Amino acid sequence: MRIPILKLHNYLLISIQTEIDDQTAIQFQEDLLAKIHKTGASGVVIDLTSVDIIDSFIAKVLGDVVSMSDLMGTRVVLTGIQPAVAMTLIDLGIHLQNVPTALDLEQGLVKLHQELGG
Repeated sequence: MRIPILKLHNYLLISIQTEIDDQTAIQFQEDLLAKIHKTGASGVVIDLTSVDIIDSFIAKVLGDVVSMSDLMGTRVVLTGIQPAVAMTLIDLGIHLQNVPTALDLEQGLVKLHQELGG
């Protein structure tokens, strides 16, 4: 299963609507990096509102996606992080302290615009 990646102006929007398995996570990572390269997007909003739990592999992939996007010159904002997901990320030692967050997709777009100096 592929996670849809939508383009809005110079941003990419991702709303993860299902629980993610390892194969889907790897495919998402590859798809997102290819889309960043193809579009030259300056920012990405990843909405995790529908994700209730994540395991260590998915958490690592999420952290890697943020780091890889940053290396490609693209700012990532995470939105809708559920309490259990936040606890899992911290428990696993995945600290995303330089990653802006927001409560929902709409606020995430505002935050991304601010982060990029808009």
